[in-house]
Amino acid sequence: MSLLKPFSKLPSLNTANILLVESEEQFQQSLADVLVEETAFTVNVRLAKSLPLPKENEESRPRIDLVVFIINLTSELSFQSAEASLKYLDPGYLLGKVCFMVTKARNTSVPTERLDAVRKLAAVLSCPLLFAEDQTPDGVTNARERLLSILKVSAGLVPMATALYLSNLTRCTVPPDIDQPSFD
Repeated sequence: MSLLKPFSKLPSLNTANILLVESEEQFQQSLADVLVEETAFTVNVRLAKSLPLPKENEESRPRIDLVVFIINLTSELSFQSAEASLKYLDPGYLLGKVCFMVTKARNTSVPTERLDAVRKLAAVLSCPLLFAEDQTPDGVTNARERLLSILKVSAGLVPMATALYLSNLTRCTVPPDIDQPSFD
């Protein structure tokens, strides 16, 4: 079990590699299917339930340009799995090569504390926090477009832009009153 390192391999020409990490695999496959449809450059999608990745394929594994943790807000296990997987990432990934994607945020049964915990985690790590609608084809397509814009920069396919610069523009911030009780 080794750390996943962002700069341990050379990049491929006009290719971006994305790792989707979701413990329950509900949204992961549908998002992967639409991501590979990109035609301007090649998108390779890797799927994982959690980190660390197995060691046996480490030599043939391409460089991962972006790690996306998909968190289902209706499941506490989903958040815990994402949080536990973070320790298997090299700190270099936290410089613009990690983002969190949250699903089912509109569900009324989601405790606000769980959403606050995800927001705090993203803010502490200075990572983007994206919200996605996983029930409709339009929601999956919108999630794809958001991820592709981040992936292009993370893979170095956008001139004069770096993942660290993008990280500063898109990082999640937590309002100072998030620890205050809600009056809803």
